[in-house]
Amino acid sequence: RDETREIVEIKPKVLVLHGADDFYVPKEEVEAFQNEMRKANADWQMNYYSNAVHAFTHKDAGSDNSKGAAYNEKADKRSWIAFMDFLKEVL
Repeated sequence: RDETREIVEIKPKVLVLHGADDFYVPKEEVEAFQNEMRKANADWQMNYYSNAVHAFTHKDAGSDNSKGAAYNEKADKRSWIAFMDFLKEVL
């Protein structure tokens, strides 16, 4: 992360669908992203899905959360609905 780069206004709407237990993305990076969105005056939203890790929408990712990437059917379905709602809003 380059702390010296200029943060400019972000005009497109942003949707982030994130596994709440994703340890591949440290909470410091999530917080830095959120702060950057605020500084950029972005219209953004971030949804967290419980018991979900990285790749929670990929059926071939397995089911072992301890490996860091695993499918979560409930999170997959919920995130798809959120994505469809987001598309209805922006299109």
